[in-house]
Amino acid sequence: MNRNTPKARGASSLAMAVAMGLAVLTTAPATANDQLVELAKDPANWVMTGRDYNAQNYSEMTDINKENVKQLRPAWSFSTGVLHGHEGTPLVVGDRMFIHTPFPNTTFALDLNEPGKILWQNKPKQNPTARTVACCDVVNRGLAYWPGDDQVKPLIFRTQLDGHIVAMDAETGETRWIMENSDIKVGSTLTIAPYVIKDLVLVGSSGAELGVRGYVTAYDVKSGEMRWRAFATGPDEELLLAEDFNAPNPHYGQKNLGLETWEGDAWKIGGGTNWGWYAYDPEVDLFYYGSGNPAPWNETMRPGDNKWTMAIWGREATTGEAKFAYQKTPHDEWDYAGVNVMMLSEQEDKQGQMRKLLTHPDRNGIVYTLDRTNGDLISADKMDDTVNWVKEVQLDTGLPVRDPEFGTRMDHKARDICPSAMGYHNQGHDSYDPERKVFMLGINHICMDWEPFMLPYRAGQFFVGATLTMYPGPKGDRQNALGLGQIKAYDAISGEMKWEKMERFSVWGGTMATAGGLTFYGTLDGFIKARDSDTGDLLWKFKLPSGVIGHPMTYKHDGRQYVAIMYGVGGWPGVGLVFDLADPTAGLGSVGAFKRLQEFTQMGGGVMVFSLDGESPYSDPNVGEYAPGEPT
Repeated sequence: MNRNTPKARGASSLAMAVAMGLAVLTTAPATANDQLVELAKDPANWVMTGRDYNAQNYSEMTDINKENVKQLRPAWSFSTGVLHGHEGTPLVVGDRMFIHTPFPNTTFALDLNEPGKILWQNKPKQNPTARTVACCDVVNRGLAYWPGDDQVKPLIFRTQLDGHIVAMDAETGETRWIMENSDIKVGSTLTIAPYVIKDLVLVGSSGAELGVRGYVTAYDVKSGEMRWRAFATGPDEELLLAEDFNAPNPHYGQKNLGLETWEGDAWKIGGGTNWGWYAYDPEVDLFYYGSGNPAPWNETMRPGDNKWTMAIWGREATTGEAKFAYQKTPHDEWDYAGVNVMMLSEQEDKQGQMRKLLTHPDRNGIVYTLDRTNGDLISADKMDDTVNWVKEVQLDTGLPVRDPEFGTRMDHKARDICPSAMGYHNQGHDSYDPERKVFMLGINHICMDWEPFMLPYRAGQFFVGATLTMYPGPKGDRQNALGLGQIKAYDAISGEMKWEKMERFSVWGGTMATAGGLTFYGTLDGFIKARDSDTGDLLWKFKLPSGVIGHPMTYKHDGRQYVAIMYGVGGWPGVGLVFDLADPTAGLGSVGAFKRLQEFTQMGGGVMVFSLDGESPYSDPNVGEYAPGEPT
């Protein structure tokens, strides 16, 4: 389906940028990549998930720092009017903030000169059936911005739970085109934040828990025309494997494995969806993401390594061709869906050689660092010493050495597996501090018991095959069901944790690091916190109206730095609360783990914005006041 195809517009992207208050060069950069890179260099903006293509979630601003962070006060707030889990982060481009919501996936544009004023809102009409096949609440992870050119004005992209990708005029909110990416009749939904590279917008897929075969798709930003689609399972031509795929690391596996590592046609309903985060290196022209868990969860029903689920991919954006893929958890037995954040850095390795690195904290409890130019495995460290399903990852082969005690074979109830299916890391978007050369990780600390069972595949129905019981990890308080999270500072070169702190619940949303020496994050029980990036000491916190499953961001407007965060409890850890469930095995096991969450927070979604001493446009009491007779 393709409606409202964009037409050539008279106004140039430069005129739009001026209208939005952007500081741009008199000669516009040649490509969308160049423009987004330049916009991201200005710390006043937050133009994409992760802030820039490196996905470091790091700000160079120092106005708010360790010395004055205690002066942070609420500056203004915005209620989305939507319940359920608010994941991701708003975008800021010039004088505008763009905000997304979970289902029904409303998009708002606010005027930062008067942030109580809604410039536009786009409210889609969706098939409500999408709610019934959403795995883990009706979340959405964010928006994408394309800066426009001489033919088409800047665009905002969103995904919808019912499987559509939508392009909206960034100035007016008018829908320019809409395309169906996923079929909810087979359980394929969309929760991922779109991602813009060149004249393409990339979007993944959700629904592995319903036997959906995963893929990533590139659409033309102007027309919505599909440029390419690459699957995670199946024949090589549908995986879009390059001729030299994995040539630097042939031991990872190369050709025909998307079929040969599956029994029969199991790959057709084999999972491998990707609903997490992307990163991109314009210099090597590769983008990076993770494919998720195989389906069903019951490993007995799908013999083989089940490639290429659970893999870190490096693909060319223009063609979609895969240059490398490294499978972290062959024949996954625990739902360790590997879609987590990819953060790019340039650091010296242990031999003193400068490398282009990709660091990925995986759901399986291992933090992987690869050379992002060729896929070489540099390190694979446990993010907590309580990880027990694996003894080590062999760097020469890339293979995990499993502990058979924690396998999940049929007719056996595996106990005290760490991490749980929720992982020691999940969808949270973490950060990298290039000054301190450490990654700030928001961690789950949850273990589980696992009992598999057989079940048939039925399109559009859950295809899991396991009953889970979850509870705090060994460092938590199992008797009182608390101590389910951690916050850590990780050195990917030494493998050391510089510091770590326990939290009452999972740090589900992720972190933001700043040059002011601060690490910000939200908590499920409804706080935004700032810790000293050097020591982990808690320097400031504020109680929000609801729990947090998104990550913080920061921007500057009229010379003043702000910190913003979305609040709204939900997501997988909140399904018991938002759907009023009591069975501890419900919510794929999360209800029991988070049974005390309702004692600390309730639903309600929005954005809270902070500044030093609460200064904002409304510090002038006349801003936003009604004056009879004046134009609005």
